[in-house]
Amino acid sequence: MPSAASTFTTRPEIAGTFGVVSSTHWIASQVGMSILEKGGNAFDAAVAAGLTLQVVEPHMNGLGGDAVLIACEADGKPKVICGQGVAPARATIAHYKGEGLDLVPGTGLLAAVVPGAFDAWMVMLRDYGTMTLAEVMSPAIGYAENGFPILPGVAGAVSSVAEIFKTEWTSSAALWMRGGDIPAAGALFENKTLAATYKRLLAEGAAAGPNREAQIEKARKAYYQGFVAEAIGRFCADNAVMDVSGTRHKGVLSAEDMAAWQAPVEDPATYDYRGVTVCKAGPWSQGPVLLQLLALLKGFDVPAMDTTGPEFIHLLVEAKKLAYADREAYYGDPNFTKVPLEALLSDAYNAERRKLIGDTASRDLRPGTPPGSAYRLPAFQTAEVKKVIAGMGGFGEPARVESDALARETYRDGGASAMARQGRAARGPAEGDTCHLDVIDRWGNVVACTPSGGWLQSSPTIPELGFCLGTRAQMFWLEEGLPASLRPGSRPRTTLTPSMALKDGKPWLAFGSPGGDNQDQWIAQFFIRHVDHGLNMQAAMDAPMLQTDHWPNSFFPRVARPAKVQLESRFPAATIETLKAKGHDVEIGGDWSLGRNAAAKREGKLLKAAATPRLQQAYAVGR
Repeated sequence: MPSAASTFTTRPEIAGTFGVVSSTHWIASQVGMSILEKGGNAFDAAVAAGLTLQVVEPHMNGLGGDAVLIACEADGKPKVICGQGVAPARATIAHYKGEGLDLVPGTGLLAAVVPGAFDAWMVMLRDYGTMTLAEVMSPAIGYAENGFPILPGVAGAVSSVAEIFKTEWTSSAALWMRGGDIPAAGALFENKTLAATYKRLLAEGAAAGPNREAQIEKARKAYYQGFVAEAIGRFCADNAVMDVSGTRHKGVLSAEDMAAWQAPVEDPATYDYRGVTVCKAGPWSQGPVLLQLLALLKGFDVPAMDTTGPEFIHLLVEAKKLAYADREAYYGDPNFTKVPLEALLSDAYNAERRKLIGDTASRDLRPGTPPGSAYRLPAFQTAEVKKVIAGMGGFGEPARVESDALARETYRDGGASAMARQGRAARGPAEGDTCHLDVIDRWGNVVACTPSGGWLQSSPTIPELGFCLGTRAQMFWLEEGLPASLRPGSRPRTTLTPSMALKDGKPWLAFGSPGGDNQDQWIAQFFIRHVDHGLNMQAAMDAPMLQTDHWPNSFFPRVARPAKVQLESRFPAATIETLKAKGHDVEIGGDWSLGRNAAAKREGKLLKAAATPRLQQAYAVGR
């Protein structure tokens, strides 16, 4: 394998000693750095950058969305702050079945859970930060009030749902299509209503007096027990909204649901791999998939393999199939279902699972059976089946899944291919995508954050708030008895999966990526190239990426594509032909179409960061 020093990269790996920030938007990265410059720590910087991402990437996340954070003080232990809200009290399978549904719609109000992002940011600021609400909220308020440049993906997102905005979601049209026009990429855009919401949260916090922690608590109360919760409850109760099912439904999320929830703080799930300890959120997320994947790969001589060669790709793809199959069989909110995670990560279990990796591509979904466990898989569709799915081509307009290519282009490539080539919305109107953010400060504090949800194209704007609700409930199954079945008070099995790695017990590497189900796939390729092959972080991101879509997607309409592997076209022709000979259904994407990784690392006093060049918006900064 080429050494890190000899490998061309699209950008330098950023290095310095004061601080580094890497995120999926250059403005957020610079906002984070500005907070470090003002004396804030990594946690202050992450909160300011995270709130800014809600403004500048509104098709990827919002104030009504979710966020999963991993925070670690320089000499402390990592903690997961769960900003993944729960299903409302009235969100029962019986209710959704009574609405004539077999799947939770991917759009509209029925897919809303308690929005968790704001509380997660506030918990981190309270427990780990040093700055005031005003200091960390000011950048987001400024960009919302004074304007921010519209990304091509934002313009594409509005374009993709322009008709439903005009005919059904008129509050969204009023915000995003002023004068009936789609905002132009690069144009300055203001969301003064959102700015007013931030400012009111800030003002209500300030009313608590000069104490920083008291202000944060008052702002949390204003969001979850005050004017924000009241507006959300009214909107869900009063509006029957057209969604991807082709019919109108009122929401079930209430102000009481909001008031009953707070972001929990948990220990991470961990796995030791080649001298580092990898930390992920628990099995209420897909995070442990990466840990299972590493447990499988640890039995092979991965460092000796060419990561663009067929031997490595075949191994990686087949191992991912096994790890994700266990996700489908066992992962869910541990408050409601027993997840045998210790067994799933055990050496004995993975030694047996490795035996299933043969010389040809598997076309089956094959969960394992740890001692004392049993599973039942949900019913799901494969892309080979030609089936009418209402609303797949729009809202209320039935469309037919006629080919794997349509399923891939609309739902399965993480949004990167479509947006990079066309500036269009991510994966159609039912889905948006995600953001990622990593920060390390000069004291050695490290944070990895993956915010998402509240996409402008997936739910109507709440007029008095300037943002919309998330649609994470689409990750529940409307079948009883599954780990990820819909249950009031349960967390959906979120795809949000920030990562942190420790060396000698201290935080070393923060990393992650947007991409829905693809997040841990793209993260794994980055991590293996960096840890096993010594590529620097930028080179590990720039190298060709791949993904497989073998298992049912977490997003509506929950389609699986058995044995499908998508590769960026920069992989060698010989690799592609060998994979086809092994039975993989290979599809070739654009040169730079897969993956949106960001990462930051500390090596003693030296701090480093990198960000993907894909989509031409992520940026790493530092000094």
